[in-house]
Amino acid sequence: MSKSRKLAAALILLAAPAAAEGPTLGRVALPEEIAAWDIDVRPDGAGLPPGSGTVAQGEELFVEQCAACHGDFGEGVDRWPVLAGGHDSLTHERPEKTIGSYWPYLSTVFDYIKRAMPFGNARSLSDDEVYAITAYLLYMNDVVGEDFELSRENFASVRMPNEANFIDDDRLSEPHYQPGLVPCMENCAPGPAAIAMRAAVLDVTPDGDGSITLE
Repeated sequence: MSKSRKLAAALILLAAPAAAEGPTLGRVALPEEIAAWDIDVRPDGAGLPPGSGTVAQGEELFVEQCAACHGDFGEGVDRWPVLAGGHDSLTHERPEKTIGSYWPYLSTVFDYIKRAMPFGNARSLSDDEVYAITAYLLYMNDVVGEDFELSRENFASVRMPNEANFIDDDRLSEPHYQPGLVPCMENCAPGPAAIAMRAAVLDVTPDGDGSITLE
């Protein structure tokens, strides 16, 4: 074997352990670094930080931190999201999907406030302040009374009005998702295709002549 080939073989052997260990870029995250990002909250309350906040405290914080976009009573300013109201509107032509009328779990409210609010200054609220604002939003949506105090201990006991109307995604159990099934691609339904329902509000369903009517 030539000297060059012996040198190449030696270099390969020296590099083998390093290649097996990976590219050696970066380092393992420290526990405190992981904890800083591990802030998600589950509907059963798992992941909640210690703390508490009252409706009265939340009202003051909401006026200072949130009302400029969402309005003093959660009614929404300009095109910013409406947070309160909309009860019994989900079957209407224009449903109002607010925290009280639509959201299924309180954990979503808490997590979103903690992670993304206030707009332009995310992650600036303390845990107690997030509890307080969440409590005030519950009050504005007639879920709790004005003397209510939200905490990690009673968080999971709060049930949102629309929770029961959400169901698990079970599409994979439907017949056309079964393994080995060849999907139908031609003449799958008897008779000609017919429009069963028109798009709400905009009415963009094509007319019989192939045109689209915008109302």
